[in-house]
Amino acid sequence: MSAAFRLFWTGWLFNVKKLTMSGFFILNATISPVFYATIAHYMFESGRRPGTLLYAALGAGMMGIWSSVLFGSGGLIQWQRWQGTLEYLIGVPPRLIFVVLPMTLATASIGLYSIASTLLWGWLIFDLPLELAHPFWFAAALIASIVSLGLLGLVLSSTFVLLRNANSLSNLLEYPVWLVTGLLVALSLLPGWTRPISWALAPTWGIRAMRDAASGASDPAIAVAVCLGLGLVYLVTGHFTLAYFEVRARKTAT
Repeated sequence: MSAAFRLFWTGWLFNVKKLTMSGFFILNATISPVFYATIAHYMFESGRRPGTLLYAALGAGMMGIWSSVLFGSGGLIQWQRWQGTLEYLIGVPPRLIFVVLPMTLATASIGLYSIASTLLWGWLIFDLPLELAHPFWFAAALIASIVSLGLLGLVLSSTFVLLRNANSLSNLLEYPVWLVTGLLVALSLLPGWTRPISWALAPTWGIRAMRDAASGASDPAIAVAVCLGLGLVYLVTGHFTLAYFEVRARKTAT
């Protein structure tokens, strides 16, 4: 158990440091969410639509987390191949999932910069009061979101590698998921057929839990539980998809 924890901690910490040194990920996690939150805030004001600055800031922060997971985890195995380290990842004694999982969780953890930057932006520029109705549940919702999205990244990393144009798919999935999970647009405004898609995606429940915990409008416990439950589903799915990729790579030697 101690060896497994040490492997996980070392892999997670190393990849968080590596991503922190990447200008692309830092720009994507800190600057972009601020722009989106600013646009949403002024749209709410000019259109006199229901929506607060906190609503926009948290939604834009979650958008940054999803973007980090989508691009960081979606191309993870492909990047290891380009860097010449994929053979070592598969050849080491620990199972491949124990090596890849810390990497995908690291891409989600970088998204903490998104939440911090949007809340700090709102506090400094627009005097957003950083008073949370349920601080404990907010922290729990944030952790649940990071973990579940990191586990979703495990699925993405082991399926995108089988596609010829994985990078194009990453670009394609970014904006639709922002919409269908209700990060900046209320789910009630979307067509009814999008509901099952929304319910199957962790960002939907993660942002709901954080907003409920921040505003105190409703109990966030159910949303946190569903978010973690989806994370377990992603973990099981990622276990099988990653095993399929590994067997296929060994058989074809490609």
